[in-house]
Amino acid sequence: MLNESLWRQWAPLPLRLIIGYGFMAHGWAKLSRGPEEFARLLEQIGTPLPEVTAWVSTFIEILGGLGILAGAFVALVSIPLIVMMLVAMFTVHLRYGFSAINTIGLTADGPQFGPPGYEINLLYVAGLLALILGGAGPLSIDRLLSRRKGEQAGAPSCCQSARRLSDCQ
Repeated sequence: MLNESLWRQWAPLPLRLIIGYGFMAHGWAKLSRGPEEFARLLEQIGTPLPEVTAWVSTFIEILGGLGILAGAFVALVSIPLIVMMLVAMFTVHLRYGFSAINTIGLTADGPQFGPPGYEINLLYVAGLLALILGGAGPLSIDRLLSRRKGEQAGAPSCCQSARRLSDCQ
């Protein structure tokens, strides 16, 4: 493949787009239904301070998702999102097994699905870890900030995106 490293730098972009959108969509759904509804679910599973937790988790999903989508402070924003996925996995989804789609029956209207397992939680965690370890990639605020920091340090602009200093010479 021509210039493989050029293509590899774009790998984080689809991860950021789908993960960021996913968190924002889930947070927006909680907000539009009213976090009080989510608080009732949290109360059923024994979460302390369910009302506060519902509001906090709603805004973490919306703002964290926006941060991931924009590629802003990805490593920092990912931490509470990962914690939320792990808590959801161990308190709700683990008992339903791995699969995100659990078919429990078939009716004239089509298949009936049971509660989802922890597969999606693990996919979100893996995607966030990949972004933490690999960086936010191009078209991200993190990339823009790192370039500005490099310019302030006096590095030649050709070296900002180079993997090794010898690539610039």
